[in-house]
Amino acid sequence: MRTSILSTMQTAAALLSRRPHRRYPEVTLGDAEIAFRLGRVHELCGPARRTLALACAARLEGPVVWISQTNRADALCPDGVADLIPPGKLLFVAANKRDDVLWAMEESLRDGRAPTVIADLSAPPPMVPVRRLHLAAEAGSGAGVCQPLALLLTPEDGGAPGIETRWSLHPAHHTGVNRWRLNRLRARMAPPRQWMMAFSNSGLAPCSDIDTPQSAAPEPAQTLLSPRETMRFEVS
Repeated sequence: MRTSILSTMQTAAALLSRRPHRRYPEVTLGDAEIAFRLGRVHELCGPARRTLALACAARLEGPVVWISQTNRADALCPDGVADLIPPGKLLFVAANKRDDVLWAMEESLRDGRAPTVIADLSAPPPMVPVRRLHLAAEAGSGAGVCQPLALLLTPEDGGAPGIETRWSLHPAHHTGVNRWRLNRLRARMAPPRQWMMAFSNSGLAPCSDIDTPQSAAPEPAQTLLSPRETMRFEVS
């Protein structure tokens, strides 16, 4: 009788859990709670959002499609990100308008050949484009060779509707040690939470997972890209 009651309670606890009962492929950063489900759209915001995007991309094999508007003053420099990810993995796409950035991201996700697709935006997109990106990522997961990770980079506190998760990363450096404060602002199946992060040999991870504090890779340099340093495609 007692065994039956315990079994019933365990079953009820599992049913009431906020976690999904089916495990989906995901990228994690040193903690199972810091998870980015593949085939879905996630929003990264805060002043160190590009560092977070590159840390996620470094966990996946294959090319990284980085899409932004033409002539942005804060475009990535390959030399500035070399400590975070091999610059040869980056494929830069430049679009004239925000709608073109979202279109290029949608097509890249639908193709399903690039494991990571990143759109660097100047403002959060509305619901309809985000929904289209989810559908494109799902289509790419079935038609391509991988399940793509879709990352939307937005300034300040973000605010894109309909995203799977929203994260912010802020520098929290002190003398001799580089640290970042990671906040999970929104997730469908998890409450808000905060971590202190640093770089180890395995990449960005919570500080508790790092035995010896060490200086992290620098913030990606926010200078204009040189045409000689990277391959770039114009979307008209």
